[in-house]
Amino acid sequence: MKFIVSSTHLLKQLQVLGGVINNSNTLPILDNFLFDLKDSKLTVSASDLETTMTSVIEVESNTDGSIALPAKLLLETLKTFPEQPLTFVAESNNIVEISSNHGKYALAYANGNEFPKAVALENPSKATIPGEILATAIGKTIFAAGNDDLRPVMSGVFFQFSTEGLTFVATDAHKLVKYSRDDVKASETAEFIMAKKPLNLLKGILATTTDDITIEYNDSNAKFTFDNSELICRLIDGKYPNYEAVIPKENPNRLTIDRIQFLNSVRRVSIFSNKTTHQIRLKIAGAELNISAEDIDYSNKAEERLTCDYQGDDIQIGFNSRFLTEMLTNLNSDEVQLEMSLPNRAGILTPADGLDEGENITMLVMPVMLNN
Repeated sequence: MKFIVSSTHLLKQLQVLGGVINNSNTLPILDNFLFDLKDSKLTVSASDLETTMTSVIEVESNTDGSIALPAKLLLETLKTFPEQPLTFVAESNNIVEISSNHGKYALAYANGNEFPKAVALENPSKATIPGEILATAIGKTIFAAGNDDLRPVMSGVFFQFSTEGLTFVATDAHKLVKYSRDDVKASETAEFIMAKKPLNLLKGILATTTDDITIEYNDSNAKFTFDNSELICRLIDGKYPNYEAVIPKENPNRLTIDRIQFLNSVRRVSIFSNKTTHQIRLKIAGAELNISAEDIDYSNKAEERLTCDYQGDDIQIGFNSRFLTEMLTNLNSDEVQLEMSLPNRAGILTPADGLDEGENITMLVMPVMLNN
């Protein structure tokens, strides 16, 4: 087996695939990239058994073969090369020799047949989404997904496809984000929960592509196909909680404020908050928003006043500043609206501007009890 490939092109593809490989694998073969060569096309794969990703690279070759090469060693070597052609020759003694303009490097390989095969999806449903829309949907929701191993369904993002549009939801029971598009529709109704790791991989790759993504899915797996790559991942099993039930419908108190000003103020004041609760207090009366925090243990306190546009009754409500900061950071609008009903009911944060046609985003943050 012999092929010639561009060093930078190979490195670029392998760096993306490297995100799949875990630091510690149960099977030693998973520390490798699978190189599968056929008809001058090199298919490179990486897997952690849950997620498998493959890329097809054009190479110069007139041989076929399949070998597994150590991922870490290969990546470290490729990072040091300037752009040049590299020649890979797999010898029969389980050694691959890589030749560059300046030298030769030998590394041991494993038999490609030992590498686990990717799952084949049977009778999948199908949807096509523009790459940038999927990237935005993941970026806007993934930060709100939970990390609780006891509630695996809440540790991923919930995809809801219908003929009306697409909805993506993430929650960890303290905060919830619902991102929907009614300008992109699926041919049939379906729902599934995707884990964070494959979503983060997709988010990174989709940031650079403008192509459409084809998603195929069944009850247990989903497959994303784009450019010359594909990603297959196992879905999280279970029923997603009824998130619509927790979004309060009647919210008579509505605050509109400059996002950056609000974000900076929350960040500053929260430095003085209690380090375990991160609690800040919002006190709204008339056109004035008063943001305060106090850490009684250390006698630290801070208070800021902002002008805002407010319709509703005077209200005092407490929030965890970290959740509020995350949400405000993940919005792109100039102004945001915070809608509230009572100090013990969730607040709803929405962008007041800057949305695309057909794009909707709702963020919900649970209040914390104020100790008066």
